[in-house]
Amino acid sequence: MVDPAALPSPHSPMACENGTEISEFILLGLSSRPGPQPFLVLLFLPLYVAGVLGNSLMVALITLDPRLHSPMYFLLRSLSVVDAALISVIVPQTMVQALSGHRAVPFHACLAQFFFFYVFGVSDTLLLAAMALDRYVAICDPLRYPAVMSPRVCRRLVASCLGLAALHSALHAGLLLRLSYRGENRLPHFFCDHQPLLGLSCSSTQVNEAAIFFEGGLVILGPFLFIAATYARIGWVVLGRPASERRRAFSTCGSHLTMVALFYGAIVGVYFQPGASYSAPKGVVFSIMYTVITPASNPFVYSLRNKDVQGALRRLMGRGRRSQRV
Repeated sequence: MVDPAALPSPHSPMACENGTEISEFILLGLSSRPGPQPFLVLLFLPLYVAGVLGNSLMVALITLDPRLHSPMYFLLRSLSVVDAALISVIVPQTMVQALSGHRAVPFHACLAQFFFFYVFGVSDTLLLAAMALDRYVAICDPLRYPAVMSPRVCRRLVASCLGLAALHSALHAGLLLRLSYRGENRLPHFFCDHQPLLGLSCSSTQVNEAAIFFEGGLVILGPFLFIAATYARIGWVVLGRPASERRRAFSTCGSHLTMVALFYGAIVGVYFQPGASYSAPKGVVFSIMYTVITPASNPFVYSLRNKDVQGALRRLMGRGRRSQRV
């Protein structure tokens, strides 16, 4: 793991005054050891393959099986697309750098990775909130469910999630562009993330940190508070129902709540702390959780364990075997 104490401070007056404007960053990855690191490929490749294949399988099943053409599975399909994109923004570049040992990333390519990472990452949080809304209406107001969660409403929900995430990412990418980077260009991370980039800047980052806490808090913690309030209401309603209905409701909500806890726990551990107290090793560990492990495990935790999805998979495999016989 990278030891930030071993790196020279980029904020020293000499480094900022005498250093030249940098044109690229050097990603130190998960280890400060120079040269190729093939062991990282052994770590990331299985997770990446599982994430892309699992999410792609979910998209295919929901698209091809008419029995899964419901609001809940429409949102699941959208989440699977976003998760596959999220893991693809980070992991392929990390594996290429681990194999080649070449860790230099041009400045604008680094900002582009930052932008798309946040587009898909924030979309993930907003889609989790949309899924909580779907479960709330289905359990607490089932008679209005077809009208409230109509296909048109679901499409607008997904489009709004992507649009808001893009605006959020553009704001923070723009704030990074206004900063000055001189001298030290070694980034103690395996991708271009927010806090490490702020840590290398010679400029004042107070505006950026304020935006993280206020605007970022609204966009990230707002959906979390909505999910918490939604499930508090669901729990209150379900407790007054027969035991069989309670078990069914808890089974449909438990996996979603597990992924919400993992995803938001990692996000809060990385971003919602002052820049002076940011720890690079801890940030890297939390980042692996929400950039790699969570997107890769989502299909297996709350989708592929679903009986409807398992039935769709069996029907798809049955059609494949019949077509081979023909």
